[in-house]
Amino acid sequence: MARPYTLKKRAAQQAETRQRIVEAAVDLHGTVGPSRTTVTMVAERAGVQRHTLYAHFPDERSLFLACSGLATERDPMPDPTPWQAIADRNERLETGLAAIYAWFERNESLTGCVLRDSETHALTREMAELRTGPTIAGYHAVLGASLAPRQQAMLTLALDFHTWRSLVRDSGMATTDAAGLMAGAIAQAG
Repeated sequence: MARPYTLKKRAAQQAETRQRIVEAAVDLHGTVGPSRTTVTMVAERAGVQRHTLYAHFPDERSLFLACSGLATERDPMPDPTPWQAIADRNERLETGLAAIYAWFERNESLTGCVLRDSETHALTREMAELRTGPTIAGYHAVLGASLAPRQQAMLTLALDFHTWRSLVRDSGMATTDAAGLMAGAIAQAG
């Protein structure tokens, strides 16, 4: 009788340890960046030994998958599907950009570190594409419908995290004002 209880308790402890490791990785990826995060740093932050970390994540890719999965689960990027129902193109652009920019604001540190590291770290680039690529393509499809080529180019600029950061952090604009400015710039580019 005691054996099943022990197995359940052990499984719960293993799940808790795994969760601590993943949360430690997310925290470090959002502060020092994925490429600068070492296994030792994650293990120390999670309060485990390196061999325990490796028992849960035998390689860096498995840890990155879990880390990016948790970050995506906690705060998924906005779904563009509801924006399709907005008939007015400018309103659809402003609504979509406002939602995307609000997400950038909530996830600024992690997104900034990931994008910086994805330029030189292949695994970070792979995870960024895996987790954001399809959603960004959805943004282009929904927000870019019926846009002229110059407007499409402006939309690409508007969807870039660095554009948001330049407008909001560097220029001091409110996120909603930045979305309105970019929506207007897209409309004017036609």
